[in-house]
Parts: sequence; C-alpha cells; structure tokens
Amino acid sequence: MIKLDIAHENFIGHLKGQDRSNSTVIAYKKDIEQLIDHLFKEGVNLVNEIETDHLESFMGALAEKNYTNKSISRKTNSTKTFFRYLHGEGHIEENAADALKHPKVTIKPPRILSRLEYGALRDASKDDIRTFAIIEMLLQTGIRISELADIAMEHVEIEHENELGTLFVPKRGRHEARTIPLNKAAIESVKRYLGEKPEVETSTHLFITKTGNPLLVRNIRATLTRYFDNAGIEGATVNDLRHTFVAHHLAQGTSLLTVSKIAGHKRISTTERYLEFIEKKTENEKAELGIL
Repeated sequence: MIKLDIAHENFIGHLKGQDRSNSTVIAYKKDIEQLIDHLFKEGVNLVNEIETDHLESFMGALAEKNYTNKSISRKTNSTKTFFRYLHGEGHIEENAADALKHPKVTIKPPRILSRLEYGALRDASKDDIRTFAIIEMLLQTGIRISELADIAMEHVEIEHENELGTLFVPKRGRHEARTIPLNKAAIESVKRYLGEKPEVETSTHLFITKTGNPLLVRNIRATLTRYFDNAGIEGATVNDLRHTFVAHHLAQGTSLLTVSKIAGHKRISTTERYLEFIEKKTENEKAELGIL
C-alpha cells in the first residue's frame, strides 16, 4: 500500500522520465494535487482506498465551484492518466478511474484572423522591431509560443544573398523536431530585429530582453495581448496566430500533409479539422505563394 502524496511524487517523476514538456508536467502536478487535497478531506490517504465515487465526488465539487466543462474534462484526463500509472505500477488492482466519464465539452471553432486583422496587428507593432519579428515568426511559421521562446540563434539559418532561410524546431516533449522554411516576410523581420538586437555574449536565444535574458512565454503573451488591443482585434490570443497560419495555408491550397508537418501536428486529423472553417481561395489568391 502506498500513500497518496508519495504516489503523486512518483507519478511526477515518471512523467519527467517520459520527456514530457515542463508545462505538461506542471499541469498534471497541479491537477493531481487538487484531487489529493479533496481525497484527504474525505478521509482517503492510500491509493487502494480510492473508489469511483470519490473521483466523481471530486468532479462534482469542481462543477459546484463553477469550473468549466473544459477544465473538468482536463482534470478528468489527468486523473485517468494518474490511475493508469498506479495500475501499471501494481499499486492498485482495479482502476477506479476507468468508469469516470468526461463532461460534454462544446469545441469552439478556431479563431482565424482575417487579412485585415493581421494587417492591423502588423501596423500596430511596426515600430516595436522585436515584437514585429515575433508576430511575423508566429504568423509565417505556425510555431507554438513555447517553441518561439526557445528559438536559439543556431536554429535560424538565412542565406542573405538569396533571401532563403529555415527554422529548426527541436524535439520538445512529445512534439518531434522539424525544419520549417522561412519566407521573405519572416526573413526580413528577423534581419531587421537582429540589426538592433542587444549584443550580449552570454545569450544564445534569438528573442531576448535588453539585459540578454530569454523572453518568457508569459511576457510574450502579455506583449502580444497589448498589441491585439492596440490593433482593435477582439477575442484573439497568441495561439490564434498559429490557427491563422494553418487555416490560410489550407485555404491557399497547400496540402494537408505539408501543413501538418510544418505545424508539428501529431495527427493529420488535427489539421483536417480546420477544413470546415475555411473557404478555398481563388487561383489569384493562391498566387501569393503562401505569404500571409
């Protein structure tokens, strides 16, 4: 028999050993901490004492606290993952989470910026060279904000004579490594930024602060949120730049497989979901060669 807090600690170590991303580990850690706190209050201290009713009680308590179905579904997934681990390690004979059901979640369509909107975003940020380059990299490559924050100088290759370039995105957690071609818009924005980037010998990252520290995801998110507001773009987030990249390239006729590989989707079905939210462009619009 193993105590809940010890099992939780071992579970987090297990996730780290699987090379899960730091954000994923933190999310699981907090979700299971919340579950364990609820179980302690119900007098449950050992993993083999947990029954399905305890887990359903926890989910019910979350609903009473006005957690959204999406949040409860995520915590349900965390709970199921935790119990699969416990069962696999032989800490429990029966998996109490097997009977736990996800609440119904309405999946909202992705927020896809129009050309007018991302044009306004560019105009709003044009005098902030670093932010402008960040926006272009997100729009032109479809990378995740966490991937952007981790870009090292060695990951970017630009042939100045031919205006060609690539961005290497290293393996991160369960996301495989990939190389993304950089178009003219991305290259020009990065070159402009590099011309004014602070010279800090100890810094290896592309996007840094004035003192040479890597930009944190939360700081990038806060900055772009401010520029969304300045541009008058309502209801948009940083992740919507990634949605926009995928949707616009599919609309221009780029193959599903190509877009899926560039975006780093684990399954092509993830890319396919965008098709119902876009309209195919005319041949003249396709002639823009994929430049947003």
